[in-house]
Amino acid sequence: MGSNASKPVMGLTTYTEKASWGVWHTDAALLPSSYVDSVRNVGGIPVLLPAGDTDVLSAVDALILTGGADVEPHRYGQQPQDKTVTRPERDAFEFALVRAALDRGMPVLGVCRGMQVLNVALGGSLTQHLPDRVGHSEHQPSPGVYGPTHVTLADGSRVAGILGAQTKCQCYHHQAVEELGDGLRAVGWAADGTIEAVELPGADFVVGVQWHPEQDTQEVRLFAALVAACR
Repeated sequence: MGSNASKPVMGLTTYTEKASWGVWHTDAALLPSSYVDSVRNVGGIPVLLPAGDTDVLSAVDALILTGGADVEPHRYGQQPQDKTVTRPERDAFEFALVRAALDRGMPVLGVCRGMQVLNVALGGSLTQHLPDRVGHSEHQPSPGVYGPTHVTLADGSRVAGILGAQTKCQCYHHQAVEELGDGLRAVGWAADGTIEAVELPGADFVVGVQWHPEQDTQEVRLFAALVAACR
């Protein structure tokens, strides 16, 4: 494992996207700095994980599956709809990564897409375009705009123990959990019934949240709990 006893090492999956900096415009393995700052601010060491081999898990103490593009629908037995945008190379890495992390008993936190990866990796499915089901776009109001969402958390759940019975969070998702993966328990819901948090009972720390805790200083409590689970 990668810990130095006082500061656990947190592995964060990255985006492979075209990016621009200085005179360059090329493919990059990148991640919003808000994730890195959130981990640092609670006493963890952030390490970015580009797509590759699952052997990288030997260098970290916990896995954070970050946000990003949609999961390929064929992974849960559906054909892609017109609003579904995927990154197959990222899916291949992250699905292998989450399975390896669960096999190791490693603490895992899934954020937005990361929660969906966790759910589908365990046999669950997704709603490909949430507004078609709930009749509104409040979970993703417009491109680049987060939707403030009130989430009710299940009494006795790990997430409620961290955040309380209710939390107001920043959402940015047009997809959502439809059928739960094997063993997962829904522990958080928006007012429209959308599942906003899941956890794996019996595991030391396997949690998914549909919102973006790295965008809210109050929600870094989730990252702090992940760091604590490594100690």
